Amino acid sequence: MSVKAFELVPAIERIKLMSDKAKTQIECIDFCGKNLYIGTSDCFVVHYMIEERQSSSGKVVFHNEKLGHKYLALKKPVSQLKAASALNRILVLCDNTLTLLNMFDLEPIMSGAKVKGVTSFCLNETPARNSPFSVEICVALKKKQLQYYTATEDRLIHVKDISLSEPAVSLGVDGSFICVATMSQYCMVNYESGHMQDLFPFDSENSKPLIRRISKEEFLLSGPSALGMFVTSAGISQRPPLQWSENLLGVSYIHPYIIALNDEFITIHSILDQQQKQAIPFQGGSFIGNFDGKMFVASQREIYSLVPVAWEKQVQALLADKRVSEALDLARNANRVGLSKDKFNKIFRRFEQQAAFIEFSQQHFEEARELFKEGQVDVREVLSLYPRLLPSNCNFTRSVPPLHEIADVNQLCRGDEAVMKEYRNFLRLYLEDLRGTKAAVGYKQEIDVALLKLYAEVNSPELVPLIAVDTGCDLKDCVEWLEKYERHHSLSLLYKVHKENDKALAVWVKLVNEEIKDETFPGLEFVAEFLANLSDHELVWKYVDTILVKDSQLGVKVFTERPPKEPPSERLRPEAVIDYLHRFPEAVITYLEHLVFQKKLEKEKYHTHLAVLYLDAVLQLMKENNVKKEKLDIARSKLRHILQMSNLYRVQLILGKVKQTDMYAECAILYGKLEEHDKALRILVHKLKDYGAAENYCLVNSQGKDPSVRKRLFHILLSVYLDPSYEQRDSLVQPAVTLLNSNLSEFDTVKVIQSIPENWSVSLLSQFLMRTTRKSMNSCRNKRIERMMSRGENLQITQNSIEMQRNYVTMNDDRMCAMCNRAFSDTSFVRYPNGVVTHVHCAKNKHVCPVTGKLFSTKQS
Repeated sequence: MSVKAFELVPAIERIKLMSDKAKTQIECIDFCGKNLYIGTSDCFVVHYMIEERQSSSGKVVFHNEKLGHKYLALKKPVSQLKAASALNRILVLCDNTLTLLNMFDLEPIMSGAKVKGVTSFCLNETPARNSPFSVEICVALKKKQLQYYTATEDRLIHVKDISLSEPAVSLGVDGSFICVATMSQYCMVNYESGHMQDLFPFDSENSKPLIRRISKEEFLLSGPSALGMFVTSAGISQRPPLQWSENLLGVSYIHPYIIALNDEFITIHSILDQQQKQAIPFQGGSFIGNFDGKMFVASQREIYSLVPVAWEKQVQALLADKRVSEALDLARNANRVGLSKDKFNKIFRRFEQQAAFIEFSQQHFEEARELFKEGQVDVREVLSLYPRLLPSNCNFTRSVPPLHEIADVNQLCRGDEAVMKEYRNFLRLYLEDLRGTKAAVGYKQEIDVALLKLYAEVNSPELVPLIAVDTGCDLKDCVEWLEKYERHHSLSLLYKVHKENDKALAVWVKLVNEEIKDETFPGLEFVAEFLANLSDHELVWKYVDTILVKDSQLGVKVFTERPPKEPPSERLRPEAVIDYLHRFPEAVITYLEHLVFQKKLEKEKYHTHLAVLYLDAVLQLMKENNVKKEKLDIARSKLRHILQMSNLYRVQLILGKVKQTDMYAECAILYGKLEEHDKALRILVHKLKDYGAAENYCLVNSQGKDPSVRKRLFHILLSVYLDPSYEQRDSLVQPAVTLLNSNLSEFDTVKVIQSIPENWSVSLLSQFLMRTTRKSMNSCRNKRIERMMSRGENLQITQNSIEMQRNYVTMNDDRMCAMCNRAFSDTSFVRYPNGVVTHVHCAKNKHVCPVTGKLFSTKQS
């Protein structure tokens, strides 16, 4: 596919050379600055001043003026010219003689400035040793040899000879490397090391060998079958070959184009994709070259300039042809002369934006998404293609000049629902990628509103997270959309985000009551949790009844799981909540448990109320037939727990109800609360026959109290066991003995011996007597040890006191505190072992001297 990369503009038309003979022809040219040098077939070098100008119509024209000419007095044509601007000299090859001419008057430099037997030469434009006063030249000789020279203003200095297997026909130089075409093949020579590498053969009889330097250590060669071969100094090719036409006469390079000349056309190929971009008809061409960025092409009698079309225009033309990849490649590799980096980036970014919409229009969605991001396209420019997706308050106007000619996606889809679905899916993915990035800054509302509408259409699971977490969606645009597609839960969340809690709860209540349906609604628990964290208590009371009716245990969580730092509220006083929950017995119990066990409120009415409710629940279960024992045990366990744990409920009230039943364990706990331990223990022993519970009763009710209380309780229990009036007293002998032998029980041994029946044998009490004897002896010995230790400590303190009293301290009106330097106003003072005397209040630490900081031992020796 073609693109107009160059325009052919006349530089010198129908040139008049030194004679009017028809045989006078242009053989070669060179251009330097504004100086154009022409080598002719009749041995003249002609000098023109040529200047590029712009006509009134904006086209490029050339103004030329002939400055002089020089006849070289040789019989053959001038075959090669090369200006060395650094030396103000021209290298001229004519009749196999290389001559050095003055650049301005074309006079030859006579002294040592000629080399004979030369077939071709090449200037090294990238020498390894760059000198401002010389240039490096490689020449090919008729014999099988290359010679390397350094040219100065007045001479050509021979540097090195390089032998070849065949005479050289053409050559190119870059740095230390010389690419040479011999009679039968190409080869690469490193003139510094002398290493030579054969590249590939060619037929010199049927094709002209051409060598052109492309980049650092890379050359373009004319190969077999009209191929242009790229070769590096290492002898390898890193680019695909070019396909040229036959009869190639010359080739040149100006980035990014390879320009080739044959006898009918000038062809332009891109080095980026090796494709032909343009063909310009040109009959009778003889020479083509790139001279410091200026392209000239010559026929036998005329010279033209190939003026590059501005790369921006080339890119725009490619985009107009929808050749996106070519356009962007060209833009990336364009000649940016005169453009700052920022300006180029701005131009390139606009090209990327245009390319993005072209790819978008062709349904190349992956490419479009990448270009939208890389080109930093305003997201509103994309959203404007989708009707009704932009927020209603967005006053966006599309880019001027326009980036595309798309009215909207309906134009691209043409009623095809499948295509429309793909376009909307593309937008969703693009916005998801964009959301949260720097490119989305300032456009959060536009992006979120568009995503909400797209998600609502397809009931995407991403809809709820979009609204719930840091959303930019507003009510005005989104409520109607969510209602249209029946996304009720999402609508409630949107109301919640915008603090419209009443409206949110109204929708949720409809969902709970199944007046409307939404499969994304989490259920009743979600609403209960929301109410539990709601600070508007009026709304809590307005909607909590719905939760309680559906599930009272879930509804009570609205009151029990309030935020920990929520300030007290008159509307949520415990009394008000308890009164309201009266219709829901299980909820009342749960709420009272929360007050008593979790919040640990010490109010008699809460504890009594909870105990009464527990008791009522137990009594109700006891009245029921076929009730599971496990269920009853759990209910009684709860009752016993509060009766035992709490000291705040009204014991007589509970006891009055319990006494009328056979709930003996509960009665025992209640008698214990009334300090009527004898009654409690008789119930445990005589009614329940639970001797372990009786022993545990003594331990629990003496916990945290004086040791004498425990002894008294155990004696009461023993007296119950030994009560002679109890008909079944013989059955209690063994529990009594077990109690006496228990390691947990505590007794007064004398009282026990006095209370036991006379008919008990010593062997029955042997274990008790041995244990108490050992305990008594151990206690006696411990007391003797303590007494002796106390006596020793007393003697030590007395000794220390005597030693301290030996040193007297004189206190008078002149004695000052060593710490504050003030007089002593009373008789009390502190003296440290080092003799420092201070006020009592100045002695902060009795072990550390406040003046010297010396630490005294904290242990008495």
